[in-house]
Amino acid sequence: MDMQTDLRSTVLVVDDTPDNLVLISVLLKKKYITKIATSGAKALEIANSDHPPDLILLDVMMPEMDGYEVLRRLKAEPATRDIPVIFLTAKADEDDEECGLELGAADYITKPINPSIVLLRVKNHILLKNSRDFLRDKNAYLEQEVVRRTHEVNIIKDVTIMAMASLAETRDNETGNHIRRTQFYVRELAVKLKTHPRFSEYLTDETIELLFKSAPLHDIGKVGIPDHILLKPGKFTPEEFEIMKRHTIIGRDAILAAEKRLSVSVSFLQVAREISCYHQEKWDGSGYPEGISGDAIPISARLMAVADVFDALISRRVYKPPFSKEKALQIMFEGRGKHFDPDILDAFMQIADSCWEIACRFVDSELDINVKAGLESMKY
Repeated sequence: MDMQTDLRSTVLVVDDTPDNLVLISVLLKKKYITKIATSGAKALEIANSDHPPDLILLDVMMPEMDGYEVLRRLKAEPATRDIPVIFLTAKADEDDEECGLELGAADYITKPINPSIVLLRVKNHILLKNSRDFLRDKNAYLEQEVVRRTHEVNIIKDVTIMAMASLAETRDNETGNHIRRTQFYVRELAVKLKTHPRFSEYLTDETIELLFKSAPLHDIGKVGIPDHILLKPGKFTPEEFEIMKRHTIIGRDAILAAEKRLSVSVSFLQVAREISCYHQEKWDGSGYPEGISGDAIPISARLMAVADVFDALISRRVYKPPFSKEKALQIMFEGRGKHFDPDILDAFMQIADSCWEIACRFVDSELDINVKAGLESMKY
């Protein structure tokens, strides 16, 4: 044989009679690599090795462990259960054959053998095994490919969301890491409310993940607000504020247009649309753009409203200095049942320390004095 790899299939012959081993080995050697075992224990050892056979020819009547028991043990192990086994035995009763096939044997050949029949049956069962192996490997590859491509799509989706959200932030450079902080506030708050009777049906693990991914798009509509209003270093006039309020509608319509172009329902875009449009609504109906109130406001937007206001209060703006955590929470509590859903605000008060830690982790490039102080105090 040359130095190339031998690509022939391997057949394991199991028999406690030397003459039978020689006979079958000679019959197979021209077409197959043959291995031999004189006991059931040795057969199992070879079958479980790093180089298992492609097919096993197995005698039934052997001392210590008969062929039926060998087959039971082969079928019990994931590594060997798919190796086809052909019984090659002198036990010719129909009951014996039925027992062997019932245990999972691929075939049953009685002695004395017809060499041509043995070779054909070995050939056919190896071809069947090769076909099964090919399909199994192909299915495994396809499953891995689906996982890989799904992962790529999720990464692209996440990057797209952050790119879109960052585009809005570049128009309003005061807000810095606002989108990152609010994203984590929303998830923390949603997890806290997951078991609350009012929200448990909505806040599944899947929905919480959608909220986390969609939250950065809450201010995407700011890309449609003129610079002289968006970047104004002072309070808005009533007319300017009316224009500023349009960012909720602009964001909603932009996401809605994206959904229509896709021609399919995309869950994270639906959540993003709710958050973008309604995060400025208030529990008592005094918010915008539609002035809806109470449970008519989507839960996603109610969560975002709390996160958005907290971050705005503790951050520096052209019209105000950053408030301390305590001052921010006091202001927010005054809005309980007016600006905010009472149950959502109560839950936020319980996780306020965690949200403050998030604020310290995602500080802007120029640290506000309150965040600096909070970060420093956490070290001791």
